Amino acid sequence: MLLSLVVWLGGLIFFAFVVAPTAFTPGLLPTRHMAGTIVGRSLDVLHWMGIVSGIVFLITSMIYSRMTAGNARPLAPRHVLIVVMLLLTVISQFAISPKMHAIRAEVGVIDNAPPDSPLRVEFNRLHVWSENFEKGVFVLGLAALYCTARVLK
Repeated sequence: MLLSLVVWLGGLIFFAFVVAPTAFTPGLLPTRHMAGTIVGRSLDVLHWMGIVSGIVFLITSMIYSRMTAGNARPLAPRHVLIVVMLLLTVISQFAISPKMHAIRAEVGVIDNAPPDSPLRVEFNRLHVWSENFEKGVFVLGLAALYCTARVLK
């Protein structure tokens, strides 16, 4: 139960502080487009890790609650937080990311599109949503970790 949550949060931390900044380090990769491709693919993998981790957490946590309290407690704060995290991750994976990938495929190199072009503006808007969803998942994950630690003490 705890491992699945820590894997998810650790993946978010690794992505935010290692993968994304490293990919966009000037001179490391030949183009920013290539960096964006790597970050986009990494984000897809991170989302799937989160979906699997969230499901594993919910199953194992409810089993734990059932064994210790006699009730699965589906509305326990940690379960509600994980469900919201899953919802944000699924929306990001299946609604936001595909639109960003489609815009990148249509435009080619997003940095070459004029800043005021409709596709560039839409890409930037989706990018902000994507970042905010990931931040939200992380903050909710910290709250879920706190709730879980209180239950396991």
